[in-house]
Amino acid sequence: MAPKAESEHIRRWVVQQVPRGWFASAPEVNVDDDEILIVGALDEPPPQGSATEAAKAATRVAQIRRFREETRDARMRTAQDAEHTFGRKVSWGARCGESYELFTTMSVPVMTRLRMGERAVLDILVAAGVARSRSDALAWCVRLVGRHETDWLTDLRDALVHVHRVRGEGPTTI
Repeated sequence: MAPKAESEHIRRWVVQQVPRGWFASAPEVNVDDDEILIVGALDEPPPQGSATEAAKAATRVAQIRRFREETRDARMRTAQDAEHTFGRKVSWGARCGESYELFTTMSVPVMTRLRMGERAVLDILVAAGVARSRSDALAWCVRLVGRHETDWLTDLRDALVHVHRVRGEGPTTI
């Protein structure tokens, strides 16, 4: 997790670089040690009278795809500048109403050591067809925890910000 001051600096840089009119509001910028993820909200397409929910959803998806194609070259240039400046890969996504799509994201390998009982949990998920591999099963577990423990993770993230601040105020080692 990137320190809050660094994340805020990157967020401001991205907001300045993204052309006005791309998004309905400032893009959401998430930063970690490996990646900068930029997701912007697109304007909703104009209402189409008595269109079904499925038709409205398809129109939103089409809006996202159109944005992706029309901004590809400019997004790539911005990503290259950010990668050079911040030493992280840049990923993009867009949201339109209830539709949400990530165009490019990183999948970073992480090493972990699991005991037999923990491996058995992953193996059950694979055997049940929930995941294709132990790696997919572990990612599924992480997403599940993230979805159900949002408040706890938010409190933990806030505590880490405090720890980083206190460390920064402490004495330096020689």
